[in-house]
Amino acid sequence: MVGVRSRRWGRLGVCLLVAALALAGCGSPAPTASGPAGEGFPVTVSTAFGDVTVPSRPKRVVALGWGDAEVALMLGVQPVGAADWLPVGGDGVPPWVPPDERYAAAPTMLGTTEVNLEALAALEPDLILDTRASGDRNRYQKLSSLGAPVVSIPRGGESYRTSWQQQLDLVGRALGRPAEAARVRADLDARFRRAAAEHPEFAGKTAVVGSKTSRGYGAYVNGDSRVEFLQRLGFRQSPKVQQHAGSGFSLPISTERTDLLDADVTVLTPIGVPAEAITGDPLFRAVRSVRDGRSLVLSDPAVALAFASGTPGGLAHALDEVVPRLAQVVPR
Repeated sequence: MVGVRSRRWGRLGVCLLVAALALAGCGSPAPTASGPAGEGFPVTVSTAFGDVTVPSRPKRVVALGWGDAEVALMLGVQPVGAADWLPVGGDGVPPWVPPDERYAAAPTMLGTTEVNLEALAALEPDLILDTRASGDRNRYQKLSSLGAPVVSIPRGGESYRTSWQQQLDLVGRALGRPAEAARVRADLDARFRRAAAEHPEFAGKTAVVGSKTSRGYGAYVNGDSRVEFLQRLGFRQSPKVQQHAGSGFSLPISTERTDLLDADVTVLTPIGVPAEAITGDPLFRAVRSVRDGRSLVLSDPAVALAFASGTPGGLAHALDEVVPRLAQVVPR
């Protein structure tokens, strides 16, 4: 029997990932990148809670949503406060961020699913980014009560399902850097096209993208960034998985239905468990694609995090690291 739960299972995956390593670090605020205060402002950004106006170029940005700080750094703005969603510890900057995009001074770390509102208020922010988050109205109202514009999930968006393209657009416009955001998007789009062209053997192959946590196996469904990653390389989402999809971004798979992990290619990542919990599991090894050598377990933590990040920088790193490994297991 397939266990199909609501998006709460997906949120649990986020919480398990957050709990896998200890959150750490705080520091003194760092200024954002300089620029003429009035250039391109005011700007209006459409969100799930209506249009939000940023009156002038923000100088004290707080980035709370999954990947918001990483995207701001990529666009040349250093938040004074941030959340460590992946979590990597310290200032929350993942290993694939290049040195010239890192903080000059560490931000104040404010928590992930639960934000330290007192510490946030003390930062006196003039913009709060929360573009990939729960989209919970109560959370939005608490953040808005501090007086700064809050750019939440996009209009029509869903909990934690803001795409990297939407996130780039929201953050880029709110920071007054839409041209920089457009360049980042164009570069990543080109990298995906190049990787797909270099590996025509990917085209049309079915794929299951999943994970294993302490609660068991799960497979991601259409709309998740990991599924989109493989689709843009030419793979097709497993029809067997997709037909059981619920409202969340992942499908829990019971021990009786691990056959649903079978496809032309099976890609799994460990979340909060060692890779050996997958590779050493007799149930996993009995899956046909695994027996036939058509599976890939992302055991390197940095690669697994990049693949799961759904951020432009993380996806670019995953292209470099995951594509060659896929080429070794895809049937020709």
